Amino acid sequence: MSTFALVDCNNFYASCERVFRPHLVNRPIVVLSNNDGCVVARSHEAKVLGIAMGVPLFQVRHIVEQYGVVVLSSNYALYGDLSERVTSVLAAAAPRIEVYSIDESFLDLDRLAVPDLTAWCRDLRTRVLRWTGIPVSIGIGPTKTLAKLANRIAKGSQRVEGVLDLSGNPAWTEAALRKTAVGDVWGIGFRWSKMLVNHGIGTALDLRDAPDMWIRRRMGVVGLRTVHELRGIACHDLETEPAPKQTTCCSRTFGEAVTDNVQVRDAIVAFATRAIEKIRTANQVCGTIQVFIATDRFDTAAQQYASSATCAFMTPTADSRSIVAAAIRIFERLWRDGFAYRKAGVLLLDLSSAKNIVPSLFTDEPPQSRPLMKAIDQVNARFGRGSIGLGLSARAAPWRMRQEHLSPRFTTRWHELPVARIDLD
Repeated sequence: MSTFALVDCNNFYASCERVFRPHLVNRPIVVLSNNDGCVVARSHEAKVLGIAMGVPLFQVRHIVEQYGVVVLSSNYALYGDLSERVTSVLAAAAPRIEVYSIDESFLDLDRLAVPDLTAWCRDLRTRVLRWTGIPVSIGIGPTKTLAKLANRIAKGSQRVEGVLDLSGNPAWTEAALRKTAVGDVWGIGFRWSKMLVNHGIGTALDLRDAPDMWIRRRMGVVGLRTVHELRGIACHDLETEPAPKQTTCCSRTFGEAVTDNVQVRDAIVAFATRAIEKIRTANQVCGTIQVFIATDRFDTAAQQYASSATCAFMTPTADSRSIVAAAIRIFERLWRDGFAYRKAGVLLLDLSSAKNIVPSLFTDEPPQSRPLMKAIDQVNARFGRGSIGLGLSARAAPWRMRQEHLSPRFTTRWHELPVARIDLD
């Protein structure tokens, strides 16, 4: 029988902020979205105060001021690096691992020759905390869905000390399914949850015991697989190799509305450059580029305008010069004077492996493309992103994200490394 574990970092963004700033431990913390708009992460203490996920900061300003809530901008450089550190500890301990998200990973425990999985997972939990500073909860089950459900309970229960094993105890599994709302089952979205509740299926146990034919008719094969997983029949294996992306996007809501053509064009160049870096890292090329610009649709007093356009390349490419030039041409066609733009973005479409591209006499790719792009990537990897590129703009440009509460990037910027001082007196 298969055995899976789901390792989930507790309040991950808030935990990352506490690793290098222990004075934040036990204090309520909220992390904000791009441009410091909405709450995208909360510490346990902030949740207790009633601060909801996704709420705009201005709506909870009174709670922030009354209880001294620590407000922070999203520090993705720090979160990404600490996520990789946690993943490396897990990968060294388990035979196989699937990185499911920035703060979740599935482990394959099927071939792990240990007498007590709970004790092994508690030791792993201690090791992750000691080596990375990030607390985690672990759920174990015969399927990924049950492991996810076990993790949810482990995270909210002090009795199980952060680890719950549902792989060999039918009575515990039954109790866990009974106390889990059907909407909290992995893969059951809002629409399905509403439909199931309307038909008297309110818990995960009700869903497990529902007739196969009824589920197949109402929810299709995907829903039936979820039901089978709740019964302990593994339908989903670990995905150790992520599927190649078909598209890559880089877009931003500007820190403030922009009316200047040059400023918005600079944003388009920056977004295109970042998107190209992503596909080159994945050893991919793109066949089509799409650019869009838009005003603030929430500003009812402002004139509205939004438009997008695409351009196909004769030969798929990952050359910054070709793609950025195409992005600028599209942008100039889209631009209209007299509007205050608040958002723009670049999508690279029709992605494919660079290995499959056959050189052509009629290609529109500049000569010596790959060696030059490799050299640019190496310089940026050594000296920091943006050290060399096309059309670099001022770092204080109004289209850049507003991050007024950004904490130091302790692990990825030399000048922001924490400093330890020793008093010899």
